[in-house]
Amino acid sequence: MFRSYLRLLCFAFGLLVGVQAPSVIDQYAKRVDAHRLEAEKNFSGFRLIAEQMFHGDVDALIEHHRRSGDAVFKREADTIEQNYLRLQMLSSEWQAMQGSLMHRLVHVAFKANRELLRETLDAYSYTVPLTAAAILCGLIAALMAALLVETLFFGIMRLLRSAMDSVHRRKALR
Repeated sequence: MFRSYLRLLCFAFGLLVGVQAPSVIDQYAKRVDAHRLEAEKNFSGFRLIAEQMFHGDVDALIEHHRRSGDAVFKREADTIEQNYLRLQMLSSEWQAMQGSLMHRLVHVAFKANRELLRETLDAYSYTVPLTAAAILCGLIAALMAALLVETLFFGIMRLLRSAMDSVHRRKALR
């Protein structure tokens, strides 16, 4: 009986966690897009200068700043480069969030930018969306949780029985 309740509890927990997945993905994608748009706006002046002076080559603009005789200009190269690299990273994240639900789920689970994911989770508000994607994710997570606990439970029980049988055999041989 305990095993049945444990299985139900794991299933319910997996279901509740699983239905959150599409919402977390959606909120992560929105956060990435917001940061990307802000980064593009902040970088637009440098991009315009690169277009006008270096045929759109931002790396040439950065290198020009680095080779300058002016110390302030040289130090500005690092700031431009950091902003450019951040914009590239955000654009890459945004692109990754344009795929299918499964592609986005795998990306957020294994390849997401940790800083942006932490921001998303810190600001996340739990919801129970009743979309097809949320229900599917919930059922899959619920089944996986129930199967995992069931497998672990049986595995531990089998090990304990094996150990107890071994102890009883040793005692019987003495």
